[in-house]
Amino acid sequence: MKGRLAVLLPVWAWLLVFVAAPAAILLAIALAEADSGVPPFRLAWSLTGFATLAEDRYYLDAVLTALRIAAMTATGCLLIAYPMAMGIARAAPGRRMLLLALLMLPFWTGFLLRVGAWIGLLRDQGWINGMLMALGITEAPLPLLYSEGAMLVGMVHSYLPFAVLPLFAALLRLDPTLGEAAADLGAGPATAFVTVTLPVTAPAAAAGFLLVFIPAAGEFVIPELMGPPEAQLVGRVLWQEFFQNHDWPVAAALALALLLLLLVPIRLFQRLEARP
Repeated sequence: MKGRLAVLLPVWAWLLVFVAAPAAILLAIALAEADSGVPPFRLAWSLTGFATLAEDRYYLDAVLTALRIAAMTATGCLLIAYPMAMGIARAAPGRRMLLLALLMLPFWTGFLLRVGAWIGLLRDQGWINGMLMALGITEAPLPLLYSEGAMLVGMVHSYLPFAVLPLFAALLRLDPTLGEAAADLGAGPATAFVTVTLPVTAPAAAAGFLLVFIPAAGEFVIPELMGPPEAQLVGRVLWQEFFQNHDWPVAAALALALLLLLLVPIRLFQRLEARP
């Protein structure tokens, strides 16, 4: 019992300090009332912040937009991650580490540097528009940057390893004789993937989806630097409420609402993992 307690105690201490305590602080601020002092709230048992969220459609739209963008980002990552993970898993053992290193190599650079590189590629005078006009495909630059598509490209690129790594680990454990048996029974590559590979790797795919979806739902930097100006995602709204409007109770209530919504896919993943 003492050994078990010694193992679990650091975990519970970590959760207490970095999960429970911040959530309790957020709840206290959400139940406070906005004030003009420093800090810009006074502690009170008030539901004004939550009432503002419920009454103003603006916040609901921001949450729904953030969840939609996060779902599209996670789906895009999975669509790219599956062939990448399969290619790495099926490579010769001596080449796998090299391929994984090449996958992670861009992420050893600064985050803002990668975003700046995409801005340089997608802007009106960037390489992509320059190439299209040089080839005569377009006569004027295409509005690639500051669009939802540019935002998705940046987010998919930023979160792609979080989807590749769990799939790679699952595919590495996949018995290759299962695919051979499916081929012997007349199944083509697509049928074998749908009937054999996909069900076996579904928990890893769900884990990769969550690892991308959860941080993408609160992403602030990429939508701010690459997204359309009119896009109001939760990250941008939180920044506005905290630093422009100084309405910390509303911002804290919005952060808590997003946190509770993100518990739903986590619970669904736990149920999927518990299936026999």
